[in-house]
Amino acid sequence: MYLKHELGILGEQIATNYLKSQNYEILNRNFSCKQGEIDIIAKDNKEYVFVEVKTRTNSDYGEPVDSVNKIKQKHLKKTIEYYIYINKLEEEAIRMDIIEIYIADKNYVYHIKNVF
Repeated sequence: MYLKHELGILGEQIATNYLKSQNYEILNRNFSCKQGEIDIIAKDNKEYVFVEVKTRTNSDYGEPVDSVNKIKQKHLKKTIEYYIYINKLEEEAIRMDIIEIYIADKNYVYHIKNVF
């Protein structure tokens, strides 16, 4: 049994390894500011990818992606806007992805691209 924080850290590491295996360049992990936090910031060719990782041991409380509600999306968008501003990326291609991780006997990774 995992504590919530431990589960999140494990999920983010699995997601990072998955992205690397897909030839993404990992730029930042756990970027935070007063607007919120981005779990992973990566680059897929020339596109900047902001990744929210959601990890579960089962689907008893719904799918992981369902926890990225409108309020969470608003915080993510503001955090992304801030990151773009401070890094002068206004002219760059960006997208927001969600990676769902199920921790069980075998880890399951589901990558949802361009969620909003």
